[in-house]
Amino acid sequence: MSAEDLEEYESDVELQLYREYKDVCPMFRYVVETERRFYLANEVHQNVVQDNGRTRVELDLRDAWVWDMYRQNRFVTHVRVVTFKDVNIEELPREELGLE
Repeated sequence: MSAEDLEEYESDVELQLYREYKDVCPMFRYVVETERRFYLANEVHQNVVQDNGRTRVELDLRDAWVWDMYRQNRFVTHVRVVTFKDVNIEELPREELGLE
């Protein structure tokens, strides 16, 4: 497989992933972004922990979908994320959820 073939394959997979995201987005209440991953989830619990002068964020996500083109199954029941970086959690507008 040439570098060009690999690049084309990854572009196709990314486009499929984007289409899947658009299809599943109305099923979720929250968007969660970390430095490593992007999630959709219906339940998000955040705990900020101070430990020896360092701050970490612990997230518990339930009923989630993971933006990761290399995963076979992107739907997960429970995800635990621990990070020392920024976390962005947004509640999706009701119209994006198809409730309006």
